[in-house]
Amino acid sequence: MTENASRFREFKMPDVGEGLTEAEILKWYVQPGDTVTDGQVVCEVETAKAAVELPIPYDGVVHELRFPEGTTVDVGQVIISVDVAPGTASGEASGETVGGAASGEAPAAPATAAPAPAAQASAEEAPKGRTPVLVGYGVTETSTRRRPRKTTAPAAQVPVQQAAAALQGELNGNGTGAGGGGLNGSRALADVPPGALGPRPLAKPPVRKLAKDLGVDLAQVRPTGPDGIITRDDVRAVVAAPAPETAPAPAGEVLPPVAPVAPVAPVQSGARETRIPVKGVRKATAAAMVGSAFTAPHVTEFVTFDISRTMKLVEELKTDPDLAGVRVNPLLLIARALLVAVRRNPGINASWDEANQEIVQKHYVNLGIAAATPRGLIVPNVKDAQDKTLPELAAALGELVSVAREGKTTPAAMQGGTITITNVGVFGIDSGTPILNPGESAILAVGAIKLRPWVHKGKVKPRQVTTLGLSFDHRLIDGELGSRFLADVAAILEQPKKLITWV
Repeated sequence: MTENASRFREFKMPDVGEGLTEAEILKWYVQPGDTVTDGQVVCEVETAKAAVELPIPYDGVVHELRFPEGTTVDVGQVIISVDVAPGTASGEASGETVGGAASGEAPAAPATAAPAPAAQASAEEAPKGRTPVLVGYGVTETSTRRRPRKTTAPAAQVPVQQAAAALQGELNGNGTGAGGGGLNGSRALADVPPGALGPRPLAKPPVRKLAKDLGVDLAQVRPTGPDGIITRDDVRAVVAAPAPETAPAPAGEVLPPVAPVAPVAPVQSGARETRIPVKGVRKATAAAMVGSAFTAPHVTEFVTFDISRTMKLVEELKTDPDLAGVRVNPLLLIARALLVAVRRNPGINASWDEANQEIVQKHYVNLGIAAATPRGLIVPNVKDAQDKTLPELAAALGELVSVAREGKTTPAAMQGGTITITNVGVFGIDSGTPILNPGESAILAVGAIKLRPWVHKGKVKPRQVTTLGLSFDHRLIDGELGSRFLADVAAILEQPKKLITWV
């Protein structure tokens, strides 16, 4: 029992974010029998905050995956076990159970499987890496029995592959599998592509993420990258390929899933509704918004103003040599205006401590930017944004948005926010009443910037106009403070020279 426990190491679902209790396994990057090294990413999980890749802290051979993809696992549960000493006698004697097999039953399997060869080779082979086991059982081979796991495992899947091939043939109306051999046909396996029965398709994590989002099975993608690696273009080529007809596929190919070609009613039963499980980021967002809306008393105020001068400044900064290579847009100057307004109205940057009945005023600004992603709305933040120069702030905002869109935002990037900007104007919306990000006291909604008739220097002219909406926690921010802060932001954007005079 002691030898077995020391040989097999169990990796538990970690708490990859503060206070998280569960995570969903999105993708396994390894399978039983694969060799892993310390620090190698073995799976991707989705928490209530983001998708995270988990590295294994051991060297060895994957022994068992405890949960399939799509399973939500509590923090602390074992998700994978690794054989850190593959081929040793203690592992052979202990059977295939990790740390839980009865020691009295385990040796029986190797003894009955090959007692004679083990006994005959004991005297000759023991000094060359074989280890004595219990009396009467001779010696056990060190590695030759575990290595075939990769090649023998697919053989056990043959009926499954045959059935899948036959079912695909039925879906395409030809009554046969992908190779035309049917469920019991001898050609069913011969016509399955090597990737279906062999090793896992080679692809980098971003490519796997793209394939998952597009609903593409990597086993059906023809790789064109070096060493047989699947690229983004390979995945997109599958999506762009025309839908298959009813003719059987050529040898070595598997038809992608298609709808049955048998006559069906125009609207199938249940087709009028789609049910989407609420989990991961969406589940956490829903719970947070409900908690925020019914905990913090929200107040929202609006201001509409002429932002033409700021838009002109944006165009000038784009040609500034000192900002070459930096993405300059209206959001950058809006963020800078907010930071100046926070400095003038520090009480806006605070939080409510319910347990201690205290207002916690923050002397730093972790500026959150609400970002829409395929997994839902997330709010990563720029740490210590108040200390950044304009180029540094531009670079931080650009990186924050690009990482969010790729689905690679870490939980740490979404923790500790103090105040948030949500840009609803990119959708053509004039304004809104945003709900506070939990733990924060204010959130600024930026509306669409549009040409409107506006009184400018005593005459009605077409000017670029926008509306800002500020929601704040009325427990710690009264109407005066909220109004002064919002008015300051608008004043800076209406007269951007205040970015200099007010600092």
